Amino acid sequence: MDSVLDSKALPRPLKGDVEPTIHWDIYPMNCDPRYLQLTTSCIPNSQSLLSRWHLPLGAVVCPLAEAPVGEEVPIVNFVSTGIIRCRRCRTYVNPYVTFTDGGRKWRCNICAFLNDVPGDYFAHLDATGRRIDLDQRPELTKGSVEFVAPTEYMARPPMPPLYFFLIDVSISSVRSGMLGAVAETIKSCLDDLPGFPRTQIGFITFDSMIHFYNMKSTLTQPQMMVVSDVDDVFVPLPDDLLVNLSESRRVVETFLDSLPSMFQDTMNVESAFGPALKAAFMVMNKLGGKLMIFLNTLPSLGVGRLRLRGSDTHVYGTDKEQALRVAEDTFYKQMAADFTKYQIAVNIYAFSDKYTDIASLGTISKYSGGQVYYYPSFLSAVHQDKLKHEFARDLTRETAWEALLRIRCGKGVRFTSYHGNFMQRSTDLLALPAVDCDKAFAMQLCLEETLLTIQTVYFQVALLYTSSSGERRIRVHTAAAPVVADLGEMYRHADTGAIVSLICRIAIEKTLNSKLEDARNAVQLRIVKALREYRNLYAVQHRLAGRIIYPESLKYLPLYGLSLCKSIPLCGGNADALLDDRCAVGSTMMILPIKRLLKLLYPSLVRIDTYLLKASLKDDELEEIGERLPLTLQSLDSRGLYVFDDGFRFVIWIGRLLSSDIAKNLNIDFAADLSKVNLFESENEMSKRLVRLLKKFRESDPSYYQLCYFVRQVDHAIAPPSPEKCIICRRYFEHKYEQAR
Repeated sequence: MDSVLDSKALPRPLKGDVEPTIHWDIYPMNCDPRYLQLTTSCIPNSQSLLSRWHLPLGAVVCPLAEAPVGEEVPIVNFVSTGIIRCRRCRTYVNPYVTFTDGGRKWRCNICAFLNDVPGDYFAHLDATGRRIDLDQRPELTKGSVEFVAPTEYMARPPMPPLYFFLIDVSISSVRSGMLGAVAETIKSCLDDLPGFPRTQIGFITFDSMIHFYNMKSTLTQPQMMVVSDVDDVFVPLPDDLLVNLSESRRVVETFLDSLPSMFQDTMNVESAFGPALKAAFMVMNKLGGKLMIFLNTLPSLGVGRLRLRGSDTHVYGTDKEQALRVAEDTFYKQMAADFTKYQIAVNIYAFSDKYTDIASLGTISKYSGGQVYYYPSFLSAVHQDKLKHEFARDLTRETAWEALLRIRCGKGVRFTSYHGNFMQRSTDLLALPAVDCDKAFAMQLCLEETLLTIQTVYFQVALLYTSSSGERRIRVHTAAAPVVADLGEMYRHADTGAIVSLICRIAIEKTLNSKLEDARNAVQLRIVKALREYRNLYAVQHRLAGRIIYPESLKYLPLYGLSLCKSIPLCGGNADALLDDRCAVGSTMMILPIKRLLKLLYPSLVRIDTYLLKASLKDDELEEIGERLPLTLQSLDSRGLYVFDDGFRFVIWIGRLLSSDIAKNLNIDFAADLSKVNLFESENEMSKRLVRLLKKFRESDPSYYQLCYFVRQVDHAIAPPSPEKCIICRRYFEHKYEQAR
């Protein structure tokens, strides 16, 4: 870095990130970038130009992203004509197709094929060549649209929403309170599960044995059946292990009420997870659905049993290091393939205070379109609010079932690699047994020709899925981007969020076959090469040789690159993060939409003691409290109280000279172990204000729930009371680790 550069002048995203430039003036009918974001909205016209770009060329897709009220995706039902598609490349009709021959033919914008217009879809053209019914055709004016699919888009009748719960009932699950919290949350969400009255539900519990439950509606209480031979698993009942929720509601509620007490005296420490997983598959494979796994113990019995590994610290820094971050047993990847084939998505909730091998278990979620939720050292009294919020959102958010995702692009370009949680069926087809608004996918683009002769490249994302109401639908997002011969244009129209999202996924995948240091170096090298290339373009004419310059669009890229290298999946070595933490956070980062990922990488830091001390507050002052501070040690005043928010946790930083009155009103005992202090609302205005403020922060993004961790400054240091809090607090500051001590 330039030795005379003032660090305070470095750009930071304190007032939000740079919004992507999408050429709205040229392509006003592009879909909103919340659905499809290119790493640059200018496509290079040659291989040689692409080689000077240095950053990833690609896109980030979030097909079911939540839209603000009033901007919902319009639904189109071609009842009489069937869905209009190109006969050659199967592109869906969109705003960029053109009509000719008086409206009797239309030209595909992707492959240029001339298609006939069905009689029932015909409309005359006006003097400008536009259809006279254009204002009645959202598919021809909107970049995003959802088609109701006819029967030919169904390989089978649309499946009902199905929720199956596979629950560990070993002694650690009971003692931690996990079992009670899970049962309570499921019961509280029964009225809000999507798909009423078609919703199906079922349960299996396991320890050293597997317990099935007959939930037939005519029973007064569920009937338990136990399979003790975990080496020869079978389903003891052909029917009624999966039941219609509306018909068996009373039996299901009785089961959930009694579940915690059923195993309250257990002393069983074993986990026959692998056999239980096979049993769940046997029950679900006729319909598909969502399998939710609650695991508190390392699998120890039967197929899929795992061993403790990663304790040998000498492995780190060697060529054997990466083996710790991949699945040890091929059983889990094979099960993931089977789950995906039968339209079953798997979400894993892991709770253990010991090593759980998230690297192996997470394989099931990765290849079935699911995700991993990780609550290390779970204690119900401390963590249940987070579990209940995130589990309830998982249960009640709108879900697209038995989905397929394909992205098409124009002549001369193609997508070569995909990054996220899915099973890739072919070169451009992703299988997603279940997908929702909280999942994004990244993909890299390449040029198939040495020189592109077209002026515009078109992209179309199509998601074929079954809605919870039982309707087969196709959500289509279309966008266009100009082809350019100027590298400067590519940089000026770059999208930092999409670039960081793609670099992040590539780096995390690199840790699976390389050392952490190699993954970090690859990130840094890409950014350095890109900024050097940009400087070479403009340094001479602006006389800035030797000084750091960057395009406005990429002004935050170096900061996000630093944050990524200090993130849990990539940071340091053995001593800097637990193996399960690395794998769990890495798994989460692989699916995050752009804005959520950027907040995780560069969290917000807000001072709140001045707000808490005000004598009276106006209605709008709560809105103004969120002024973000740079993540530097200089931002922290020893007399202050700060909230650090990365979207997954709050760290409340307490200055060593903070007023004792504030600490007393907030129930903070400096003599206590702050890692065991819970925030609760007291009957005083200051406490109520803090709770109200944190609630406001949480409402800005309901995807995850931020628990509070307290950290107190001691002797000029950020001194969390445990290594875990050290990881939380130190990693995100703009300093080397040693400087933060």
